[in-house]
Amino acid sequence: QVQLVESGGESVQAGGSLRLSCAASGRTFSSYAMGWFRQAPGKERLFVGGISRSADNTFYADSVKGRFTISRDNANNTVTLQMNSLKPEDTAVYYCAAGSSDSSRTVFYTENRYDYWGQGTQVTVSS
Repeated sequence: QVQLVESGGESVQAGGSLRLSCAASGRTFSSYAMGWFRQAPGKERLFVGGISRSADNTFYADSVKGRFTISRDNANNTVTLQMNSLKPEDTAVYYCAAGSSDSSRTVFYTENRYDYWGQGTQVTVSS
């Protein structure tokens, strides 16, 4: 069992930056590939980016590539989403997710590969 708690969401102006954090409980954090998803009002939840267990590999949605960066600290059970050059279309609730993985290098990009989800944190970008 893994519990995930996101933090760092707030309102910012376009062009600004935010850093989201996800704190995980449990002593097996390094067994999980981690991901970030987001859901805008009235829309489906979409993949943002993911990182492998070992942090060797990352993968991003085209919409955020070059602007967002995922990192993880296995010693402190945290995963971070650094978001730069924010746009109004980045406005959404952001969710952290954990997926059990046998491979240390695999990144998941579909919801069904993730087993645990946080409650989400709101990011609002104004123009």
